[in-house]
Amino acid sequence: MSLWYGGDYNPEQWDPVVWKDDVELMRRAGVNLVTVGVFSWSSLEPSPGEYRFGWLDRVLDLLHGGGISVDLATPTASPPPWFSRLHPEALPVTADGLRLTHGSRDTYCACAPAYRTAARGIARQLAEQYHDHPALAMWHVHNEYGTTCYCDLAAARFRDWLRERYGSLDRLNEAWTTAFWSQGYADWADVEPPRKTQYLVNPTHCLDYRRFWSDELLAAFREQKAEINAVSELPVTTNFVFGGWVPVNHAQWAAEVDVVAIDHYPDQAGIGAEEQTAFGADLARGWAGGKPWLLMEHAAGSLNDGRRWHTKEPGRMARHSLSHVARGSRGALFFQWRASRGGAEMYHSAMVPHAGPDSRRFTEIEELGSVLPRLAEVAESNVVAEVAVLWDVECWWAMQGTHLPSSSLDYLAAVRSAHRHFWRAGLTADFAAPDADLSSYRLVVVPSLYLISDEAAANLRAYVEAGGQLVVGYFSGIVDPDLRVRLGGYPGAFTELLGVRVEEFHPLPEDGTVALASGGHGRLWSEHVHAISAEVVDRYADGVLDGLPAITRHEVGAGTAWYVSTEVDDETAARLLGLSPSPLETVHRRRGDTTWTFLINHGEQEAVAPAAGVELVTGEQVDGAVTVPGGGYAVLRST
Repeated sequence: MSLWYGGDYNPEQWDPVVWKDDVELMRRAGVNLVTVGVFSWSSLEPSPGEYRFGWLDRVLDLLHGGGISVDLATPTASPPPWFSRLHPEALPVTADGLRLTHGSRDTYCACAPAYRTAARGIARQLAEQYHDHPALAMWHVHNEYGTTCYCDLAAARFRDWLRERYGSLDRLNEAWTTAFWSQGYADWADVEPPRKTQYLVNPTHCLDYRRFWSDELLAAFREQKAEINAVSELPVTTNFVFGGWVPVNHAQWAAEVDVVAIDHYPDQAGIGAEEQTAFGADLARGWAGGKPWLLMEHAAGSLNDGRRWHTKEPGRMARHSLSHVARGSRGALFFQWRASRGGAEMYHSAMVPHAGPDSRRFTEIEELGSVLPRLAEVAESNVVAEVAVLWDVECWWAMQGTHLPSSSLDYLAAVRSAHRHFWRAGLTADFAAPDADLSSYRLVVVPSLYLISDEAAANLRAYVEAGGQLVVGYFSGIVDPDLRVRLGGYPGAFTELLGVRVEEFHPLPEDGTVALASGGHGRLWSEHVHAISAEVVDRYADGVLDGLPAITRHEVGAGTAWYVSTEVDDETAARLLGLSPSPLETVHRRRGDTTWTFLINHGEQEAVAPAAGVELVTGEQVDGAVTVPGGGYAVLRST
């Protein structure tokens, strides 16, 4: 079993004389899989019903002749200009009522019948044309599902979705608390998308619109997948993209794809990029239920912090790629193979840069291509994780609203902070859903789980009663799935489990801190906590909360539930979680009696780790310890 290596290949951007050179360079680099066709709709169907597959026939034949497999994509993320001209009603509308024009990618509304028909049509044509081509390894539907629209077509579909979810307007009015601000609905026709309005929008209305779009986009994916499955038995996937703008519940979607695949682009340039790389990989593994998944896209040569590009230093591309492989990916793919000469992303980094193959970047691409085959034996092993961080996308969506008591409350930041503590200690953490089976974990961290169902809360209690260690963060358990506050004191769903009652929130200034009796400090947030049956572990040491509980512990059954009512400093968090810093990113994978250990050094100084076995990159025997140079890595097999 090999590891996949390659990336998006867009031959339609290049003269055919370049194609043969591309295949030779791919062979030289060790590429064995490329994604073809993602943005090629106008090249495949230049006018309605006129299909031109000759160029794609030639490309697939060339790739197959070079021993390179293909992940063939449907091009439905970028409808051609003729489609938008003929179907202006399918152009997307923003929340403030502006209908967008053609000129970029994703210029469509997935609720438009014309778009759905056209998408099924091009998927059917591709499936029938290429289902038996020997180059094919898998199918790739669409690209980075996540587009939202607020048009009248979307409004009609939304009303249908709400009828199915709630059954009656009475139930919808209850869930949305429409008695507030005289929003009660007496006719389904009055229900619209949460468009821009005078002041604050209804938070449950917004949350349901996210839920609706996840389901609607999934229905669009299923339609294309059905066209492919009608003639092909090869795996079908789509590339998940992660971001605050994405209305997709990837945990639910994971059951619909044959292979979970992700795109990952960190938005930090320093060590935070490495932390985010591990975060994204662990999240993908969680979506995949611990099974192998695939890194479909990442950047070969740059990082983007939202203001400017940062060129990856020598060795950093390989470290990012291997971090994904260590954490369960079946390989490392990039966007894209060859840097574009023009277009909106002409400066996006690529495996073959504008400088060509005579470049540092391509040399590193070749080096990584020579390393991955030596690691292929890890492909069917499982990542070892003894701790977990809870993740719930609906909680994230709910906390992106404008109704919270502090603009500093940030669910994603709280989850990343919890994950970062384990990463810095060289421990691998799984991401798990609140209602998942948690029995295999010795420790579970619950960061700012604002929204939780009764069933999920009961699941966490059962985990603790059976002997689990649960650490619950501030602003957790506050609302039910309808975003209705659980009355009687915070943290609502967790008051009995934690043995505490929070009387009031005390948000801190953006740059403010509060001292703790232990010598640490909290930031962002604090709470007036009453320890009802819990033991006080740490107290606030200044301000209006001076002397009141800040951190508590409560024994329940055979386990313990901890409550942390502020965002504590890293040293306090490490002490609470029993963690020690590690100079190496460390991930263990296991199959039977064999363990593989990935050691990745993101620092400048060499680091030594106890180890025994065979180092797969060099083939050398290790007995006692291995030295990992600054910026280097090692992968050991032990039995």
